[in-house]
Order: sequence, then structure tokens, then C-alpha cells
Amino acid sequence: MWKEVALAAFPEAEFSSPIGSGATADAEQRLGCGLPSALVGLLAETDGVVGHYGVDTVWPLERLVEDNLRFWSDPTLAGLYMPFGPLLFFGDNGGGDQFAFIRTPPREDIYVWDHEDDSRRWVARNLQDYLGRSLTSDGDDWYR
Repeated sequence: MWKEVALAAFPEAEFSSPIGSGATADAEQRLGCGLPSALVGLLAETDGVVGHYGVDTVWPLERLVEDNLRFWSDPTLAGLYMPFGPLLFFGDNGGGDQFAFIRTPPREDIYVWDHEDDSRRWVARNLQDYLGRSLTSDGDDWYR
């Protein structure tokens, strides 16, 4: 289903091999939280989605884990930005802005974190809406 959603929006989207449920469980343990069910479903079909210009529209699971752990614990980032704990990042625009689910409280909505002004704002009602919006657009600022 998720590959079809991505291909309908951008026929040149690229995919990786799917991950197993063991990898998902390991990632959730490392993160200390569950992953949204839609994201788990996507990762079961493909370990990430590459869109326009090679941008990781949805990150591979390992990057998702590593980047979130860094965002949640890096003291340098904590001194520069509002807390990242409520966010679960899973993709970017290739220019520094990151896309995230809200972890606390859990929501299906997708938000963007603007790395230049530290703002966080709503951009899509769920993962399917996000894929449609981000992959249909040919620019990295589709959410502005």
C-alpha cells in the first residue's frame, strides 16, 4: 500500500528492502517509545522512501533511531532549540528542515521543524497525506 501511495505522487520514488518486525522492536526499545503504526507499516514495505533530488522523504529506520536519539540528548542542541522530546523525526526536506510525528501525546499529524527559526507547525494530517504532499511537489519548501 505505501509504495503505491508514494508512486502515485512521484513515479520515480525509490525504495529499499523492507525491515523485519525484530528490527522495529529493537528500534522501539532503543528509542524508549513505540513507533506510529503507519510508520511501522511503511517500514515493513520499504526501509525509507527517497523522493525528488535524492531526498530522504522517509528515513531508513537506523537513521530515524540515531537522529532522534541525538536530537533528544545532545546538550548543544538543547541549548539552541526548544525541547525535541515531544517529536519523533522521520524525514527531511534536504535543506535542514525535519518532519516529525508528535509523540506526546501520540498523534497521526505531521509537523515540520524549521531549523532556521525553531518553529514547529502542522503540515499534513497523517503519513499518507504527508507522502502525497511532499512527493507531488518538485520543491523542498512544499509546506510553506
